[in-house]
Amino acid sequence: MSTGDEPLTRLLHQLCDDRFASRLFAQDVTLWGPHAEADAATRLGWVRPFAAADRVMREAEELRDRLRAQGVDRIVLCGMGGSSLGPEVVARAAGVSLTILDSTHPAEVERHLERDLSRTAVVISSKSGSTVETLSHAAAFQRAFESASIDPVTRMIFVTDPNSDLAARAEEGYRVFAADPTIGGRFSVLSAFGIVPTVLAGADIRPVLADAHLAAEHLSRDTVTNPGLRLAAELARGLPDQNILLFAEHPTRQWGLGDWVEQLLAESTGKQGRGILPISVDDTAHELGSPPAHAVVVRTAAAHTQLPTATSAQLGERSISIQASLGAQFMLWEVATAAVGHVIDINPFDQPDVEAAKIAARDALDRAPEAAAVLQLENEQLEAPLVTEIETHLSPAGYLVIQAFVDRDDPFADRVRRLRTMLAQRLEVPVSLCWGPRYLHSVGQFHKGGPALGVFLQLIDLTDHEYPIPGSVNGFGALMRAQAQGDREVLTARGRPVIVRSR
Repeated sequence: MSTGDEPLTRLLHQLCDDRFASRLFAQDVTLWGPHAEADAATRLGWVRPFAAADRVMREAEELRDRLRAQGVDRIVLCGMGGSSLGPEVVARAAGVSLTILDSTHPAEVERHLERDLSRTAVVISSKSGSTVETLSHAAAFQRAFESASIDPVTRMIFVTDPNSDLAARAEEGYRVFAADPTIGGRFSVLSAFGIVPTVLAGADIRPVLADAHLAAEHLSRDTVTNPGLRLAAELARGLPDQNILLFAEHPTRQWGLGDWVEQLLAESTGKQGRGILPISVDDTAHELGSPPAHAVVVRTAAAHTQLPTATSAQLGERSISIQASLGAQFMLWEVATAAVGHVIDINPFDQPDVEAAKIAARDALDRAPEAAAVLQLENEQLEAPLVTEIETHLSPAGYLVIQAFVDRDDPFADRVRRLRTMLAQRLEVPVSLCWGPRYLHSVGQFHKGGPALGVFLQLIDLTDHEYPIPGSVNGFGALMRAQAQGDREVLTARGRPVIVRSR
């Protein structure tokens, strides 16, 4: 951390004077003001998850051994937001195969349902027990197993809060892991939501938990050397002007940690017109060469250290280097996120603008999808009218979000990725690529509740292909289109410009 930086020093000393770290680990619900006390009272279990985590880990290992003895070695995780983004990072870091299904695109769903069912077990993760995408996936997998003459009770595992609708599946004979109800979804990577699917997939979670535990002891101290407080001060010092965080992982550690940080920080801070929007980019991304004035760059280092460090560049530069093991990174970012909430006076444990999009999506299911112009991207050339339309709405202090409701394994998705790069080079602003409906449970809160500086380009695959959702009159394709339309309507109602193109 550079010296002589008055805003940085002031924020760091404020956090120490407020005894933020020690009060956080004592689960002091008053840290975020009276408006947040009710949520904080049921959302601080993540600071001390380790005793429960060890028990869950051992139970999951026993189940994994039984499944493998039956020839089951393919694990599919159905979950949205924190229920899937955290496990995805752990699995990648461990080098084990964990298939994530967090899409409602009918082709993507169908592919997962028809692949190697004889050796497949499915983890259904939903804290509330009512997540529409996850319940739809569960119904589809149950039917697929039954059609293959496989008893779904032997292949479907549920992770949910006690007393949720999904918890009742235990009465039908299903294996249900009860998660800690005092840990919110985006802070849940070290709970049953992060542990069960990754252990079943073959990951050794012990080093992650051990490093997180060790880091927690240092992160709980009210000192200026506390890396969580230092990172929070680095992130908050430029607000409200510097509200974009460009997150780049080291080339040797491409684990998808940026996607996890996106959902944690954006959903926790992006409300009341405030907050920080992380954008996960490749380490060679155009934006990193000359970062916009309203962006901070965070890079993860190649070195593996048990205790986290957050080191800034010299004064005037907007770059932070994070050096830590994976478990330490998880605790570091969770503490820093909570501390940013304290500094900018927001409740980091609610998501007030997410429900509006869900309601709008349900309403849109009853209507025909709206027509949209087809995206023109021939010979790797940008469509001039599209660029003009974006530039009409975009300010130099703004950002562009591509919301892609497409099949991520289709070649068209690669064109969308190249589109992000081309638009970043052309517009000279940060460009975020979000896959729908995944982002609705992640950065979608910031899009609607954060600073009104974004322009949104929705790309929707209006495919005629459909895959049924058992027990519903609608299929996955109809659900996907309704989710896009619902989010579009809420964004528009809140003054956020939305441009739509179809495939």
